Amino acid sequence: MAEKLMKYADAVSRFDPVFGLETHVELSTTTKLFCPAHIEFGGEPNTQLTPVSLGLPGSLPVVNKAAIDYAIKLGLALHCEIAEWSQFARKNYFYPDMPRNYQISQYDKPLNGNGYLDVELDDGTMFRVPIERAHVEDDAGKNTHVGGADGRIEGADHSLVDYNRAGVPLIEIVTKPIEGAGARAPEIAGAYVRTIRDIVRALNISEARMEHGNMRADVNVSLRRSPDDPLGTRSETKNVNSFRGIEKTIQYEIRRQAAILEDGGEVLQETRHWDESTQTTAGGRVKSDADDYRYFPDPDLVMVHVTREHIDRLRAEMPEMPRERRARLQKEWGLSDLEMRDVINADALDLVEQTVKAGATAAGARKWWLGELSREANARGVTLEELPITPDDVAAVEKLIADGKLNDKLAKQTVTGVLAGEGDPEQVVAKHGYKVVSDDGALDAAVDAAMAANPDVVAKLKAGNMKPMGAIIGAVMRATHGQADAKAVSKIVISRIRG
Repeated sequence: MAEKLMKYADAVSRFDPVFGLETHVELSTTTKLFCPAHIEFGGEPNTQLTPVSLGLPGSLPVVNKAAIDYAIKLGLALHCEIAEWSQFARKNYFYPDMPRNYQISQYDKPLNGNGYLDVELDDGTMFRVPIERAHVEDDAGKNTHVGGADGRIEGADHSLVDYNRAGVPLIEIVTKPIEGAGARAPEIAGAYVRTIRDIVRALNISEARMEHGNMRADVNVSLRRSPDDPLGTRSETKNVNSFRGIEKTIQYEIRRQAAILEDGGEVLQETRHWDESTQTTAGGRVKSDADDYRYFPDPDLVMVHVTREHIDRLRAEMPEMPRERRARLQKEWGLSDLEMRDVINADALDLVEQTVKAGATAAGARKWWLGELSREANARGVTLEELPITPDDVAAVEKLIADGKLNDKLAKQTVTGVLAGEGDPEQVVAKHGYKVVSDDGALDAAVDAAMAANPDVVAKLKAGNMKPMGAIIGAVMRATHGQADAKAVSKIVISRIRG
């Protein structure tokens, strides 16, 4: 049965939304957080295991130093206070994907605390998101439900568990309640998680690919009548793994909770799940408070001690942060604020930069990734990064155009061939015999034939009206199967009508 919803505009006019995000980022260490098991995405199920990651009796965890250093770097980027002494705790709960029946996390003594992140919205507005903590923990395994619709547990006849992911190091970034967002709450949430993604990639500590599950967010939403009122009862939508899903979850929960409160009902504190196919959230279990997890210090792990000198050393290694990088690239590429936002919103900044480094102009790289390739990605339902074409390929096509070997039409056909798996640009060009017709005799003949077939157009051109030039160029293109150089054709036509 469909839940009652209030129109979004009405909901945010009658209620003050407050939201919070728990963003989970898998770290790109080569081994797990507490054991030497190798980490590889997409590996054969249940092959990346040790007795520690399986929680076998007698096995003892040892902290991965690289994971701690990665977490410190992220804490510095989030303006957190880095604790010299932090502690791992056992978070007790029972679920098939948790082989020990507890998670090793951090509770009252996290590594990073009390930070903030300034995020920029599409119109240039800045919004500060307060961060409560960014703590280290290990991930659970992965359940696969078989027999139900879309892999969901409802209707499944059995489930399979892959423990490869169990023990992979995570950083969980927990915001404080985010107030004052109003109707822009979904937009701010999306911008915040995108900024987190950009930061961890800049730090080279995570691939942060939501489609691979190595970055996801739990979304908390509550409503209250006035900003002066206490916080309302919140829902927590678990493991949302797309930026759009995060935005839509907040929007849906605001509408759902507003309808409940307006009818005099009470919002249930519960976990919920986002359903991409229906664009709705669905109720799960009643939400546990921290006390229900029975946290206590892990007796097998000593406290983590990080010296000020070590923190300063890591601080000195920090790379350029995303906002500074964007400002530098925008200046180098000569883009307006709007043009740069288009690149960022298309999630094409890295691709454009890599294409420029491979030899293309910024204008050419931007044209391809935001034009032809963006349309192709949308048609396939994939990200730009997932297209079977590389920045080197795009730069090679641009060079073929610059060298006069391809025109725009042939370049598009070449890109189509690369996307179809026919090889790199040079191989596609060789396979199809693509080349610009630049032989003066061949072009002269094609132009003469086109002008003879279009005397009315020629008359207009001779009278000084150059708009119909496209008709002659189009005729020549058809005659040469799209291989003529349009600029060369224009020069020949102009020389004819002026001669």
